[in-house]
Amino acid sequence: MAYEHQRHRMVEDQLRARGIRDEKVLAAMEKVPRHLFVDGKLQDKAYDDGALPIGEGQTISQPYMVAVMTELLELKGDEKVLEVGTGSGYQSAVLSLLAAEVFTVERIQRLALQAQGILKQLNYSNVQVAVSDGTVGLPEHSPYDGIIVTAAAPHVPQQYIEQLKVNGRLVIPVGDRYSQTLYQIRKTPTGTLSRVSTPCVFVPLIGKEGWKDKESYEV
Repeated sequence: MAYEHQRHRMVEDQLRARGIRDEKVLAAMEKVPRHLFVDGKLQDKAYDDGALPIGEGQTISQPYMVAVMTELLELKGDEKVLEVGTGSGYQSAVLSLLAAEVFTVERIQRLALQAQGILKQLNYSNVQVAVSDGTVGLPEHSPYDGIIVTAAAPHVPQQYIEQLKVNGRLVIPVGDRYSQTLYQIRKTPTGTLSRVSTPCVFVPLIGKEGWKDKESYEV
């Protein structure tokens, strides 16, 4: 009951009060048990207004940023969505309540397996987890109605645009390693339309079409 109360206060004080208007997004975030996607020692901080570490140099995003990005996808319920950067699996769980199919890709095998286990345990059965270089998307399941990238890209990979359906939405933070701007990019029959959302800070998107760190993903 304590976590349910914290989750309700998170939705009202951090999301609705800051302008999140999509009632389906608000309802999904009030339902998903965020505390189960973080380390046990951090569960009491799970509904705080900030990101938290999940190991491997990665984080679970601030609840408000999860809500902003999810709202920008403009989901109606029958879509197929790609998430790049599974991390804890929390964003995947939120998406699972708002879309028909969710494909999520993570480059770090330990995080992918951990997230997969939690999602299965909580019966988010419409989520499929893959381990690979998410900077090139997941072409085998494309095209997608929406793509959400939960790491900072130095540029917009063309593969993401190619893997979107016409009128599909890409939500992605773009910038340098220390600060980015969140964009919604809509694919049109003749090109793309970009909309600037908000300044943000994410961990770097690493891979062939992202930042070229020495570490590599495990398959």
